[in-house]
Amino acid sequence: MDPNDPILPDSSTDASSKQSAAVTAYYASPTNPPVANAPYRVVLEQRSTLLRKAILLLLIIALGVSVMINFGVIAQYHSYVQTDPEILEKLQSGAPKATDKIAVITVRGAILNSDGFVKKQIDRVRKDDDVQGIVLRVDSPGGTVTASHYIYHHLKELQRQKEADNGKEFPMVVSMGSIAASGGYYVSMAVGAAEDTIFAEETTWTGSIGVVIPSYDISGFLEKHNIVDHSYVSGDLKQMGSPTQKRTAIANAKLQQLVDESFAGFQAVVAYGRPKVVADKKSMAEIVTGQIFTAKQAQTLGLVDRLGYLEDAVNRSIDLAGLHAENVRVVRYDKPESFLDRALGGQARGPLFDVSALLDMTAPRAYYLCTWLPTIISNRN
Repeated sequence: MDPNDPILPDSSTDASSKQSAAVTAYYASPTNPPVANAPYRVVLEQRSTLLRKAILLLLIIALGVSVMINFGVIAQYHSYVQTDPEILEKLQSGAPKATDKIAVITVRGAILNSDGFVKKQIDRVRKDDDVQGIVLRVDSPGGTVTASHYIYHHLKELQRQKEADNGKEFPMVVSMGSIAASGGYYVSMAVGAAEDTIFAEETTWTGSIGVVIPSYDISGFLEKHNIVDHSYVSGDLKQMGSPTQKRTAIANAKLQQLVDESFAGFQAVVAYGRPKVVADKKSMAEIVTGQIFTAKQAQTLGLVDRLGYLEDAVNRSIDLAGLHAENVRVVRYDKPESFLDRALGGQARGPLFDVSALLDMTAPRAYYLCTWLPTIISNRN
């Protein structure tokens, strides 16, 4: 650039100078004395437009809707999540997203263990406030007196607690499978005297109302082969019912007394669930023989109410609960599969014969059991 050329004013520099002069004039006024060496700052504000306010309002509304949806999803998730590693809840039928539930509690196989999987199912229902009624699915020939009564007792307690908590009736309906005899019929009596609450399939066998103490005398065989039982006992009746001992009149009378008292308890349970049957002496005379009945025979005697299947029992439970089928989720409970189960493509089976069951067989024990063989097969119910 030639030093002799005229200097032209810069427009940007001129604008900045004017702005600085205006600020200086403002602070030089009497009401705003200038501050020595104080930096000056200019704040430029823009007015909020109507569009920005509308967008902000929409965002707030969207946030509120999102929060409500998330709470709903969380609630739905918790209604399906498996909180107990020892039991799985699965959809049996009905509306998958419904809140109200009808739970199917299954009693399958010989009833040997008091605190087994059946009890876990009962406990699961007790903790679930969404369950409005249950269907007791029974497919069992019976089992021990103690285990049968234990399940019967806790089913009644479940119903009592639910009714106390909810302030209304908690329906229980029975659905009998291929067999619901002896102890299987015993636990079915938990339904009480409500009408049309026991359903049996057309091919169901039921009844066998009675008590048996399996007892075998092999003392003659032992004597023939010069085998002697040298057990040491604290009393003459300690080994009553032992297969190695000859039967005595006193031992027979004591064992029969145990049977009679247990049978009286069975009849009291039948009176709770089937009061009309107990009041009919003709029917009772046939029932107390311990006979097994077909479903039609049982219906004629009043031991069951209707011939029907699981879905019929579920519909009855829904009606008794005052619900609508399209708004009900029917659930059932299964045992979780182990790693070995999944590896084998199904549930791994345990040993056919259980040592504990074999030892248990040798002790005199009363059974609500419809069979001619001792219980030596393991069962996890």
